[in-house]
Amino acid sequence: MTAYDTPHGSPEVIDRRDGPYGEVVLRRHGDLLQIIANGCFLMDTSDGRSERLLVDAALGALDGRPAPEILIGGLGVGFSLAHAAAAPRWGRIAVAERERAIIDWHRAGPLAELSASALADPRTEIIEVDLVAHVNETSDTYDVLCLDIDNGPEWTVTEGNESLYSRAGLAACARVLRKDGVLAVWSAKPSPDFARTLRNAGFRHVRTEEIPVARGVPDVVHLAVRPG
Repeated sequence: MTAYDTPHGSPEVIDRRDGPYGEVVLRRHGDLLQIIANGCFLMDTSDGRSERLLVDAALGALDGRPAPEILIGGLGVGFSLAHAAAAPRWGRIAVAERERAIIDWHRAGPLAELSASALADPRTEIIEVDLVAHVNETSDTYDVLCLDIDNGPEWTVTEGNESLYSRAGLAACARVLRKDGVLAVWSAKPSPDFARTLRNAGFRHVRTEEIPVARGVPDVVHLAVRPG
C-alpha cells in the first residue's frame, strides 16, 4: 500500500466521503490517483507490482486444482482484482470491500479505467462488507484468501482490523479456506512476529516473499497454507 515515488505539487481532492469507518478521500497527485482513509495513506496507482505479486504468489503456493476460487480482501485501486481477472486459471474472483466510496470510484469514477474489464468479467463479484466480519460470518469457502486491507499486520488502518492478525483472527481466515488453501497477506515491511503467529495458529509452509522498493525496507507478502 505504500507509494514508491511521490510527485511534486499539491494533490487535488476529487472526492471525499464520510462513512461508517471514517473519512475516505480520493486524490489526484500529478498522474497518480491516491486513496486516503482517516488521514492514512493507503495506496496509489504508481506501481502495482506488490499487488500483482500478492495474487501470483498465492496462486504459486496453491496445488494444481482447477479453477481455484479467490477472495481478495480490499479493492483499493484495483490492481489485485485486475491482475486476477487477467489470469484465465482463476475461477470465482470475489472482492470484499467495506467502503462504498471505493466501490463507486471503480464502477462510475476515475478508478474505472483500471478495473472496468475486471468488473465486467463474469467471474468477478464485489461484496460490500467488512472483511473481518465476512471471514467470521460467511458460509462461503475459497481456495485462496489475499489480504490487502492494511499497511501490514503491525500497521492497521483501523483498530478493528488488529484482531484479524491474532490467532483468533487467523482461525477465522482458516475457516473460509478449503483444504490446503493459501493465505497471502501484504505488508509494508517484514513481520517476524506475524510469521510466528501464523505458525502458532497451525498454518503450514509459512514464508515471506520480498518486493524491492525504491527506498527503505522491502514490501513483503506473507504466505501460509491452511492448517490441516
